[in-house]
Amino acid sequence: MKYTVVLEREPDGGFVVTVPVLPGCVSQGDTRDEALANIRDAIDLYIEDCRAAGDPVPVEDSVEYVELITPAA
Repeated sequence: MKYTVVLEREPDGGFVVTVPVLPGCVSQGDTRDEALANIRDAIDLYIEDCRAAGDPVPVEDSVEYVELITPAA
């Protein structure tokens, strides 16, 4: 399965990663690579928990990326 992740750099260092289609699926890491490896593990656990509970595994139907540029303040 493929999931879109949002990788955000933290002001004090490190990265936070979320998976919009999997509510509450969040991880972090000191480096970009570590954060992405950690979110892969978190996604695997999320899917495993869904299956164990008999819940459907969320599927990302379609994603549209739009870049909005706002004027500088």
